[in-house]
Amino acid sequence: MTWNHGGRTVAVDGIPEVACDESGSDGENLTGGNTDVFAHGSVLLPMDSAAGFVQEIRDRIRSPAEEYKANHLLREKHRAVLEWLLAPSGPIHGHAHVHLTEKAFFVVDRAVDLLLGDSSAAVTLFRQGPRTFGEDGWREFLEAANQLLRVRNDGEPQLPVETFFRTVHGLLRAHSGTELAGNLERLAAARSRADAYRAGILDGPTLIPLLNPLLPAIVHTAAYWSAGGRMVRLVHDRQNMLTPDRIAWIEESARQTGFGLGGLRLVQAGLDPRVQLADFLAGIARKIASDELNGHGDPVLTALVRPYVDAASIWGDERSWARLGPVDDSMGEPRALRGSPIL
Repeated sequence: MTWNHGGRTVAVDGIPEVACDESGSDGENLTGGNTDVFAHGSVLLPMDSAAGFVQEIRDRIRSPAEEYKANHLLREKHRAVLEWLLAPSGPIHGHAHVHLTEKAFFVVDRAVDLLLGDSSAAVTLFRQGPRTFGEDGWREFLEAANQLLRVRNDGEPQLPVETFFRTVHGLLRAHSGTELAGNLERLAAARSRADAYRAGILDGPTLIPLLNPLLPAIVHTAAYWSAGGRMVRLVHDRQNMLTPDRIAWIEESARQTGFGLGGLRLVQAGLDPRVQLADFLAGIARKIASDELNGHGDPVLTALVRPYVDAASIWGDERSWARLGPVDDSMGEPRALRGSPIL
């Protein structure tokens, strides 16, 4: 299969290439990192078109920097360039996509899935937890869940388990009469699953870390671009996380799930303008989504980024998703929030 764009082929060996990059990576430190949103951008454009658009961005911004990043476009003095890039009449509209992960929800979703296998319980806990437990109690729960799931552990091997269940029991005592008491009781009874999970980590290297949002985002990206039975190949900026074994696992997982992923190869972003555009989109979308999540979003920018946002994004906050999430054409409303990730 060959795709064309403006008369120029968007394929290698007959398989379209989708260029990808991310923004907001803090590894497995999702509750104490520098960002509260992870974004994975992707672009399907010919190399020469992408190069031309990157050059136009440089010409419009006129910064002496050798490497342009999203923060150049996010500066207020370059607002017109940012709006041009995202606009329906802009260069990447219809040729780009972004998958978002709300990090706090990702932690809760993964922890509840591990211990209870119940995505609806994760949504309930995430939505009601801050109000029920208070700011300090909710922060304590998030941090304990994050440490429980992290592969890396610099302290006592069983300390993350002890800390998590001590936190859960403390919350249960303090909030026994609330609607969340049942979920807390179920979590408190799931100690054996947590012990088994930590024992598995101690047994040897972990191929797929449960908490890193990059890997599920890549599979979601492949799912989006291969919809309708199309085959695509992903071209990704180099990442330490993307080892040959993990790439092989991603490719095999995609095939088993029925996605048309014809391979994933790593490139140096500075040498591929398509990846540079994906980097711009990821960084821009992450900032816009984070602002919306924290209650000070820019309505114009949120509306501009919305058409790019993946309906399968991992997002738990209702208010911000109502503004960020794709609109169901038949209902005129945001599509339902996603619970558990693919992986």
